[in-house]
Amino acid sequence: MPHPPVLLVFNRLGARNPHRTIPRLHELTRHLWQGERQRGGHHLYDRKIPIIAVGLKNLREHGPSGVVFARFGRAHPQPLLEAIGNPRFEVAQAREAEEAKTRAAAYQEQVRRAAQEQAAKQAADREARRPVYTGCGAKFTDARWEAVQPKDSHPQLCDSCKQTANATAASPAAGTWERQEPARGEAGSDDFWPAPERPVCTECGAAFTDERWKATKPVGWTASPAKHPSLCGDCDQQYEADLDRTWGLSPRREEHD
Repeated sequence: MPHPPVLLVFNRLGARNPHRTIPRLHELTRHLWQGERQRGGHHLYDRKIPIIAVGLKNLREHGPSGVVFARFGRAHPQPLLEAIGNPRFEVAQAREAEEAKTRAAAYQEQVRRAAQEQAAKQAADREARRPVYTGCGAKFTDARWEAVQPKDSHPQLCDSCKQTANATAASPAAGTWERQEPARGEAGSDDFWPAPERPVCTECGAAFTDERWKATKPVGWTASPAKHPSLCGDCDQQYEADLDRTWGLSPRREEHD
């Protein structure tokens, strides 16, 4: 913060020449008015006294708004307000403020781009984890993905395939077999404990028919008599056919022979 300025008005009277007096006064008071030059080309005048000199003849000729005021330390006369002020410092401040604004805008743009890239990466990772329906092969919708519960009967089926599977499980034939099952806690004629729920083929996801369910049920404490109790009848036949094509003889034909 500079001190209040001092205005020296010279009026030439007598033999004393102001053109020699002003330079002498300029040197004697240098420590009072000289500022510190900055890299931007302006000066800082902290605790300095602005000293301005003007001749009375020029002041009368051009008036108080004329370019006749010479500040100590500056090469050319200026209007009074510019002479007592620091316009180059104000320009440097405005330039620094604009540069800071530009840097802030660039930083905000960088943050925005980073946030967009992060969001895109998270979305891609989420799509990579999105489950696929085992029945039709389509990807889960967001609603279906969020609606899957641990107790869901068919968590890997879409709504359409799930309805089909439930309709198959609730078919009249299935209902007849289920009604023929003994109540839980009661042993049947050929088994010890009924399965609590109709099995589903681990290969194609279809519900077991009554005949296949009965053929794969364990008897008492023994294991299921079927060789592939986790497969439905069609998949079991397909498995045997694949063995026959691969090795030339299926286990069933070998046992028959």
